[in-house]
Amino acid sequence: MFRVIAFFSSREIFVRRNRRAFALSLATIFVFIAFAAGCKKSKPPSAAEIHSITAELANAAKSEGPLNVSVRTGLDATESVQGSTDRINIALRPSSSEAAARADRDLALQALDDVASRHGLTRGGAIESRDGLVFKYFHGDFAMHTIHIGETTVPTVELAPATGPRLAIILDDLGQDYGAAEAIFALPYALTISVLPNNPHSVDIAEEAHRRGYEVMLHLPMESVSQRHAESHELRPGMSQREVTALVDGFVAAVPGVVGANNHQGSESTANTPLMNELMRVLQEHKLFYIDSRTTAATVAFDAARHAGVPAAYRNVPFLDDVAEVNAVTRQLRLALREAREKNEAIAIGHPHPATLKALREVLPEAKAQGVRLVYASELVR
Repeated sequence: MFRVIAFFSSREIFVRRNRRAFALSLATIFVFIAFAAGCKKSKPPSAAEIHSITAELANAAKSEGPLNVSVRTGLDATESVQGSTDRINIALRPSSSEAAARADRDLALQALDDVASRHGLTRGGAIESRDGLVFKYFHGDFAMHTIHIGETTVPTVELAPATGPRLAIILDDLGQDYGAAEAIFALPYALTISVLPNNPHSVDIAEEAHRRGYEVMLHLPMESVSQRHAESHELRPGMSQREVTALVDGFVAAVPGVVGANNHQGSESTANTPLMNELMRVLQEHKLFYIDSRTTAATVAFDAARHAGVPAAYRNVPFLDDVAEVNAVTRQLRLALREAREKNEAIAIGHPHPATLKALREVLPEAKAQGVRLVYASELVR
């Protein structure tokens, strides 16, 4: 009898122990599965995904008032550096009161948060200082974007009076030589800088131009008839809608804070109606204006821009430095001033050649005496 009871007691102890072991095994398996799922879930987004959201955030900020906000992006996130983020600087123009400034900032924040929420991002704690508000957006534990919102600095550019004939001078082909940009920055006039994307100093030049009060455009590479100086990446006839979108999106992201675009070369591309229609669709999405450099008489770019509702204008005086000699550029500059007086407005395009910069230093002081206002290109688009 006692043996039977002892047998059943031993069997019950054995079953209990095995149940505990089984339960522990199940718990271990669940913990492992949860850990594995957590690891999979916390995988950081790719640099391409981060860059794509950066473009959305920048566009959202611009949509809250293109005349009141300047947005500059830096595509710093890489696959190789864990935790690297893209950065977005949002510069609000000075407001009439502290309450108005805070309202402008809140609007920008709301626009950014809406985009972040769609992508499952959370906003980290903000740090506020004299320079503005700084915070990060996170995907899980991974920081994806560093945002700075502040007011613009006082420009060093000498702004023109409100009336009189207007002349906009665009200096393009910037991006390769920072020294050439510094020579432009030494000129205290309302000049428009057009920067080539993906050059060694494209970002540095664009950001410094903004800081000093110059207007920045994208100098958009396009195919020319001769193809002698073709860029590795440029708009070409025959590109699909997807190819045009991807290329232009990349160009815009590569030059911080652009407000418009003009064509670099492009005698082949600007004469192609389907391509120009696709380009203007993308520029409209980015809320950019377009200046037709008119590198060919057969261009349809201006008409395509107007048809798409993109604010536009075109170069209506000869290039300043087809002959890059001081005397020749001086003659062209004085011709541009005369054309501005006669037409009431003119757009001239030059390049950062030493001869061009020297002629600008010598001739631009004459503009005020002649009653010609030097203005940004954005003031002459319609």
